[in-house]
Amino acid sequence: MPLWHAKCRRADECEVILMNRSLLYPRATTTRRLIGLDGMWRFSFDPESKGVEAGWALDLPSSLSMPVPASFCDLFTDKASREYCGDFWYETSFFVPAEWSGWDIVLRFGSVTHRARVFVNGVEVAQHEGGFLPFDATVTNIVRYNQFNKLSVLANNELSETMLPAGTTRTLADGRKIAAPYFDFYNYAGIHRPVWLMALPKERVLDYSTRYRLTETGAEIDYTVSTNGPHPVTVELYDGTTRVAESSGTTGTLVVKNAKLWNVHAAYLYDLVIRIHEGSAVVDEYLDRIGIRTFEIRHGRFLLNGSPVYLRGFGRHEDADIRGRGLDLPTVKRDFELMKWIGANCFRTSHYPYAEEIYQMADEEGFLIIDEVPAVGFMQSTANFLAANQGNGRQQGFFEKETTPALLKNHKAALTDMIDRDKNHPSVIAWSLLNEPQCTSAGTEEYFKPLFELARRLDPQKRPRTYTVLMTSLPDTSKGQRFADFVSLNRYYGWYVLGGAGLADAEAAFHHEMEGWAKVLHGRPLIFTEYGTDNLSGAHKLPSVMWSAEYQNEYLEMTHAVFDHYDFVQGELVWNFADFQTTEGILRVDGNKKGIFTRQRQPKDAAYLFRKRWTTLPIDFKKRKK
Repeated sequence: MPLWHAKCRRADECEVILMNRSLLYPRATTTRRLIGLDGMWRFSFDPESKGVEAGWALDLPSSLSMPVPASFCDLFTDKASREYCGDFWYETSFFVPAEWSGWDIVLRFGSVTHRARVFVNGVEVAQHEGGFLPFDATVTNIVRYNQFNKLSVLANNELSETMLPAGTTRTLADGRKIAAPYFDFYNYAGIHRPVWLMALPKERVLDYSTRYRLTETGAEIDYTVSTNGPHPVTVELYDGTTRVAESSGTTGTLVVKNAKLWNVHAAYLYDLVIRIHEGSAVVDEYLDRIGIRTFEIRHGRFLLNGSPVYLRGFGRHEDADIRGRGLDLPTVKRDFELMKWIGANCFRTSHYPYAEEIYQMADEEGFLIIDEVPAVGFMQSTANFLAANQGNGRQQGFFEKETTPALLKNHKAALTDMIDRDKNHPSVIAWSLLNEPQCTSAGTEEYFKPLFELARRLDPQKRPRTYTVLMTSLPDTSKGQRFADFVSLNRYYGWYVLGGAGLADAEAAFHHEMEGWAKVLHGRPLIFTEYGTDNLSGAHKLPSVMWSAEYQNEYLEMTHAVFDHYDFVQGELVWNFADFQTTEGILRVDGNKKGIFTRQRQPKDAAYLFRKRWTTLPIDFKKRKK
């Protein structure tokens, strides 16, 4: 769980904050009220970490305007502000209507990167560790009704080896701190997702979960509802305005005749209505949209609703010009239109859980998601992408350090919150528990085992679990792969390894490794979660050279030929959907250029190669065993 702490006027207030924690997406219903707090907030850096003692929670002494949600970094024109590392403050005011008296007043943050302390009217109400998942705080006894209230957030973006994602923080000669990530994407920071003020009934729905079975006459939905009170619960399912199933109790089964199934690019969503009753009165009502579908692995194949599905799509990032990692709905819409145009059906939330609105759109559009916890950078190298593929990172085992117990605790917390938040999305088909960890050392299995067990225990649908295997972890050296329900490889033969004129050697080496994986899969499918080359948009060269469009296409054609040679390869997620920002350095040209689209979401030459391939591949590609 998040690292909650509160300094409240009464002990029972702190207990309320702990007991009423919920990751349900905010919904306005007959019993719930919402006010969005997004907009222009006040903002100030706090490099000396003096703001708390100086009373900044009550009033920022000097500030500038800052949009929420957004990263603060790329909004500045000076480098010190863009690269700022340390404490920083946000502040706004919100009005609580008098008619909300008698309800619980709750603040809900979609994410604050990487940690936050929240104050209302100068009173600390919550702390949270982890920059990619939501948290809330009940402030019922702190707000002033029919008045404006002050909301202040103290955030921090420093990196360490006990957090997700992992890295370190250096101090420059002039005393400024600077982030040194062990991961290959920019350390964007800020309030990245929507902030809500909610009025909720005292007794309410806290959570729910679903599990599906297909029957000869339709489908059955086993559900569980969690509440914080004693009153009875009913659950109804609607197809438009028609009620198609109902049940009562906090656990039960909805029987749906002639069920319309959720499928790839043919999503069908039902409306789920959960109510708490006291006699004829409705105490609370929560609404959500769900899709009826099953997903499993059988005989080395991914089966969606019992039918084989070959995964094709992308590793992606929440990354765009100006707003950085901040949620931007027009960009989200453009991304889905491009993925439909190119023929993709799947993406991985590399390397962290995305904004909930992205999962909602995937639910509506019929895209499959491999949901990844922010466990990236688990190799002691500030050039993690290169070290991971060439084996030149520090060889000290990452899971045998003094920091390992704290890291594992935070890892379990992030995994718990990700599954709690995303378990009811039909689009989510699998959990990715780590990205490219250094997993050849002795402590790997001791670290991995409790995580894979926790994921299985938490998920009512028992989705398959995986993690992405880095280039230097081979079939006979990767100690963690035995825990995975399917194997996910990040491979760059022809780029980081044997790149350039010797592409034939890269292909031969690739085949040699694949023969090794064939011996250890034991009937499990294997997918590629990363492969690709950098390409500067518009760069052409005959004969081809690395970084040119011609070389990128030659590499892709070779790589796809290897994929197609092996029946156990059941998916291909190219790296990356679009160019994205990274820490500056001589190995990156203003970011990572492996995008099939530019950062401005325009197609590169390779996009047409993928469109030709993916729009002609049958969804059940390689459905028969050889």
